[in-house]
Amino acid sequence: MQVLRHPPDTLRHALISEDPMLLELYEQYSTAEKKLLSEAYNPVSALFRPVTIHSPSDWIPSHPEPSETFQEFYQKPNRHIPNAEKKTIYVQTIGQFGDSDRLTREYIGWLKGYCQAFFYGLPVKVRGPVRIADTGCAFRVNDSTHNLQIHAGDLLKYLKTIKPADAFCIVGATMVDLYPRDSWNFVFGTASLTEGIGVFSFARYDEDFYSLRYKGRIKGKRPAQGDYSVFEGYYTPLITGSLLLRSCKSLLQWTEEEESNSDTGTHDEDQHRIPKPVDQFQEHRAWITRCLSLLT
Repeated sequence: MQVLRHPPDTLRHALISEDPMLLELYEQYSTAEKKLLSEAYNPVSALFRPVTIHSPSDWIPSHPEPSETFQEFYQKPNRHIPNAEKKTIYVQTIGQFGDSDRLTREYIGWLKGYCQAFFYGLPVKVRGPVRIADTGCAFRVNDSTHNLQIHAGDLLKYLKTIKPADAFCIVGATMVDLYPRDSWNFVFGTASLTEGIGVFSFARYDEDFYSLRYKGRIKGKRPAQGDYSVFEGYYTPLITGSLLLRSCKSLLQWTEEEESNSDTGTHDEDQHRIPKPVDQFQEHRAWITRCLSLLT
């Protein structure tokens, strides 16, 4: 096990920089806001802890990337920034999101709420769902996990063709596993930052995905390429608090809505409501509350 630590001066430079324009922006922050930022380079901070590497297969050692300061990020010429004409986040659901229309509506409502809370201030619109067949994407059965997978690159091409003119970005969301190319086992998601398109999958957040109990395993003869009927009634994982936490990791606003308003959410004809799965978020809510306490 390895703990990644950096000297406070290194962290402060990476966060605040020495660029005159960025320093001028920094000086416009309040004392409380500066105090919160200083926690990021405080070696004994209770809010920001060093990263722990548990094994060589962890993401950081197995996918080395060059470091990047805030100044380098801010000055990127291709940095995607919302503006008055292009500020809407579109979420395009692809395939089924539940075993009934009611569940699908409820889940999509939660997904929209997550995006609005995380990307506060940007309007979010959910489109779809579209059938997987309508995307024209390639698909396969994974040789190891024996579940259906759809081609992430093909989905990006499809999303590019339907991206609205006022979109800051359009993101495809699916319950089916993804793969980016034949030589890869899988991918959680992929995106083009310059074109403002991306796609991600909830499939591998199912708690049973890597077990023999997983209901999405294909048994018997494998479907022919182009036979999209295999996706009709295909298993979609139940959306739980654990799944949403692992895939999005947000947010205080979203969990507080559940407690402060017992009459929010989608209702069916009998006015029965599916409880919003916020149980797994209490630790993160407490962390955000501590951050907010420094700003008041």
